[in-house]
This record gives sequence, structure tokens and C-alpha cells, in this order.
Amino acid sequence: MVLSDPIADMLTRIRNANQAEKKVVRMPHSKMKNEIARILKAEGFIKDYTVENDGGKSVLNVFLKYTVEREPVIQGLRRISKPSCRKYVNAGELPRVLGGIGLAIVSTSSGIMTDNEARQKKVGGEVLCYIW
Repeated sequence: MVLSDPIADMLTRIRNANQAEKKVVRMPHSKMKNEIARILKAEGFIKDYTVENDGGKSVLNVFLKYTVEREPVIQGLRRISKPSCRKYVNAGELPRVLGGIGLAIVSTSSGIMTDNEARQKKVGGEVLCYIW
């Protein structure tokens, strides 16, 4: 199956698994998805992620995180830059998601990072998504 927007597919799978209160969500692996999962784990939005080989294809497993009341830690995901309409920003124009409660994931020339890291390094790039 060919996907035109694998990042949107990843976010949709996580959003649907959160609503269904699943513990793990599986998706095809890519370097970009792996970096997004790394950021989500570092920022405390997911428990963990693993990459496994399933019949010659790599699969990314994302272990979702819930509060004691079984509320998902990830309250919302939004794809910003789409294949049909890319959204690029300078270092000074980096967005603040919900006044700093959420985060924006930015693809920069120095790699994929959060909006705070990009602000500290004074680099801009393509805004991939918002997570809160």
C-alpha cells in the first residue's frame, strides 16, 4: 500500500488507538516516524517505542501512555505541513502550541526536533505537526 502522507497516517493511527484505549499501535517504520516517536517519548507523551522486523519489513510499535483515570496523555494531534501545502517558518516565527503546553515538531536542517529545541538553536524549518 502506497501512502501519500505517512506522517498523517502515523498521527491518525495514534489518535484512533488513543480513542480505543489501545496499549500499543503498530505502523510501518521509517526514519521520520522513528524520530517523531523518539521526541514523543522524550517529551513524555508515550511510554516507549520499538522497531521490529516482521516478515522482512520493519514495524514501529508505539506504546501509548494513559493517566490513572484512563485518560490518554495525548489530548490532540494535528498535521500542519501537508504534501499539498508545506508550512515553513523562520526561527523567530516558530509557533507555541497552547501557550507552551503542547509542542510543535519541526523538520530542520539539523534534524527533527521540537519547537523549543529549534528556538534554542535558532533554526527554522518545516512545521510537521502539533501535539498537546
